[in-house]
Amino acid sequence: MHVQTLENWQHGHDFAVIHDKGERRTTQVLILTAVTMVVEIIAGAVFGSMALLADGWHMATHVAAFMITIFAYKYAKKNINNPLFTFGTGKVTVLGGFASAIALVVVALVMALESIQRIFNPHEIYFNEAIAVATLGLLVNIICAFILQGHYVYTHEHKHYHHDHNLKAAFFHVLADALTSVLAIVALLGGKIFGWNWMDPIMGIISALVITRWSYSLLKETSPILLDGSVEEDLKSAIRAKIESQSDNRISDLHLWKVGPGDYAVIISLVTHFPKQPDYYKCLLKDFHELSHITIEVHKCTGEPCVVPESNTA
Repeated sequence: MHVQTLENWQHGHDFAVIHDKGERRTTQVLILTAVTMVVEIIAGAVFGSMALLADGWHMATHVAAFMITIFAYKYAKKNINNPLFTFGTGKVTVLGGFASAIALVVVALVMALESIQRIFNPHEIYFNEAIAVATLGLLVNIICAFILQGHYVYTHEHKHYHHDHNLKAAFFHVLADALTSVLAIVALLGGKIFGWNWMDPIMGIISALVITRWSYSLLKETSPILLDGSVEEDLKSAIRAKIESQSDNRISDLHLWKVGPGDYAVIISLVTHFPKQPDYYKCLLKDFHELSHITIEVHKCTGEPCVVPESNTA
């Protein structure tokens, strides 16, 4: 009959980025962006500026992206101890960053298509009014960028910083919007002073290309985590070397993956002539602070020296 509670042997699964400050800052930016978005879309339509309309449309996607960011924070926090999530909600904020990157791709495509159309079908532009509204949008973007700056989170448990991809995505949206504001102002000034009305749609295309590049970098950063493919080979090699440095231990199988922005889980199957309790092998990995969930499987090797075929290693 057991006389101790199971909690002594149960794993914790709290790998979520609970960034209350990031959630609060994103809410502030959401309100500022929504107000500016309405002003820019109306002004762009009234004053005939494609660059200004592009800026307003881009802000509309930012509003949606910021709502995704806030939802991801709230959902991860609400379900942090939900047993339906096998390894917790650590990837929810990563998924939020991925979704926001997709939104960036969509707005870049819309901007590019509309800009190309304006090249062949130019519209009349009211330069003074459009420049004033674009400048207002830029000022709002600068304020938002200062509010959202610093998308790293310090974890006291692991004593290191890691990316908050959710907040980073929101920050990228603000930077992208600031870029379109700057290019809109440049295009409008070029049209007003030199009569280069063609600059307006050209700047829209340039904005779309730069935004696509930013969104690609964010997709490249978040998608491997979601697909359990974001593992540094150096970390795997270091874990293998540490385990196999003791006795005659040989690792036959090693699975390492991220369960959150800064947390890893590892499953190790090892073979040895002198098996010990799993806690012994976990203790060998105590300096690997990023390992938040460790599972050890120990097999006793009998007879001849154990040889692990290379094809069975992971």
